[in-house]
Amino acid sequence: MPIEVAQPKYVVIVNAMQQRIDDGTYPPGAMLPSETELVREFRASRPVVVRALDMLRQDGWIDSRQGKGRFVIGRPGSASTRARERYAALDQPEPAGSTVLAAEVIPAPPRAAAALDIEPGTPVVARRRLIAVDDLGPVELATAYLPVDLAAGTDVGGTAVLSDGLLRHLATRKGVKFDHVAERISARLPRDDEASLLKVSPTDPVVTALLSICDRTATPLFAVDVVLPASRHDLEDVYPLD
Repeated sequence: MPIEVAQPKYVVIVNAMQQRIDDGTYPPGAMLPSETELVREFRASRPVVVRALDMLRQDGWIDSRQGKGRFVIGRPGSASTRARERYAALDQPEPAGSTVLAAEVIPAPPRAAAALDIEPGTPVVARRRLIAVDDLGPVELATAYLPVDLAAGTDVGGTAVLSDGLLRHLATRKGVKFDHVAERISARLPRDDEASLLKVSPTDPVVTALLSICDRTATPLFAVDVVLPASRHDLEDVYPLD
């Protein structure tokens, strides 16, 4: 299995452009730099720049006008809401059909380190949780990875359930403000422990989502690695074509 050590270049571009829109560098109505200028600035290929701009357009940050260029719309209001609704591990109170499997300080694995933009092996608090639904069974296996200083003074490092949900618990205890979620989705076969916990066959595919929960400057504050049994989920979204 390949080891992820850095964010793809198009993600770096998307994060940078979102931050500039948020801080007013590119205000609503402003024209964005040309593809050529972005290729030169980010030292990326044109297809990578085009992919990043297409993602910004699909998510409602910018608009593209034939023959005129790309213009800023502003921050879409629904992106973080969609992520919070899609993954129970982010904002659902833990007593609702969930089991906290482990909560401990571990060296950050490469995948989590990439999502947090830290060095692999850096100590983090890992909180692993299994969520089940009546008449359906296990539907989500999620591990939250938090920097030790963010977890300090909270209940995230213990195995007691969080009645207020992870996001709300951290916001209340630490006074942090979460702005948006960067999401990377892929599919693979489950590992042995995942198949056992999710009650699926080792040959049944799972969907994985690596979430970076960020502040307004696009700095990752914590990460969640989610494993979903594909047979029990339909991932649906709506976005404009133009």
